[in-house]
Amino acid sequence: MDGFDTLEELERLEELAEAGNLDEQGGAALADATGGYTFAGKKEGFKSGFVTLVGRPNAGKSTLLNAIMGKKIAITSSTAQTTRHRFRAVLTREDFQMVLVDTPGLHKPIDALGEELNVSALKALEDVDVVAMLIDAGQPIGKGDRWVAAQVRECKAKKICVLSKTDICNKEQIAKQRLEADKLCAWDAMVGLSSVTGRNVDAFIEEVTFFLPEGPAWFPADMETDQPIEVVVAEFIREKILRTFQDEIPHAIGVQVESMEYDRKKNLDTIYAIVYTERESQKGMIIGKQGRSIKRIGSEARQDLEALLGSRVYLDLRVKVKKNWRRDANQIRRFGYGEGLQV
Repeated sequence: MDGFDTLEELERLEELAEAGNLDEQGGAALADATGGYTFAGKKEGFKSGFVTLVGRPNAGKSTLLNAIMGKKIAITSSTAQTTRHRFRAVLTREDFQMVLVDTPGLHKPIDALGEELNVSALKALEDVDVVAMLIDAGQPIGKGDRWVAAQVRECKAKKICVLSKTDICNKEQIAKQRLEADKLCAWDAMVGLSSVTGRNVDAFIEEVTFFLPEGPAWFPADMETDQPIEVVVAEFIREKILRTFQDEIPHAIGVQVESMEYDRKKNLDTIYAIVYTERESQKGMIIGKQGRSIKRIGSEARQDLEALLGSRVYLDLRVKVKKNWRRDANQIRRFGYGEGLQV
């Protein structure tokens, strides 16, 4: 805050600005120090708000979030219920700040983990400015979509219907899906897009921005997610397991980062992480013959982590068994899944 001797002086000028009692000289000094923000981090005409992405598993929520951010923030895979965290990404531009909340896919739960993920997704519908429901443009709308839409209808937020994966659909399919989706809710807007090709992703951002209220920047401009880096690292590792084993054992897998240390001189992050399974047989599959599977997982994860962290990475992966952890609500939350409550 150049130009101010004390934080108290800055706060005094902000209070005067908010009350409308700031003179021209003080206003110029405040604007210069805060980059044009008039008070409490708020720019004239600046918009900000929270946007929740909801939908059935595999509707494309995390892929859309990554496309909006222009980089990989959330993990993706073809496995249902890949997302286990209520994940926030922050997109800040000159005239707005959009806080995107990615949620676990809403589904019929079969264990405590599924119940916790549903609770997390439903809580994300509370106190937000915009709710965007994703519907796969190429799949028939079913009971699950109608159930999700019923939850969305109860929200006070603005409602946007997103027809995802339009790159693998023809015009007739998309037109038919628009008509069917229109019956689900009184949408404030509808957008067909492809997160893979980027088609209409900017149009979606524009629609959301239109509905955001004027407000302050809630997070620093250079912040991209509110998740601790250890959580992001653990998720990147889990993604490689999902992609390697697909439907064999993914839901029985939990990943926890034990420690991370950065050596500035070597530009090296040393990461120790544990992969948890529910049974010894699953542990054997993850490790693989002569350790080949765990080496492959570590190698693939390390490439993504080096891009994420901007450093070289030494990744130490170990595998342990924690029997039936998906049925233990306390263990689920220790992993940070669902609401990520600490117990």
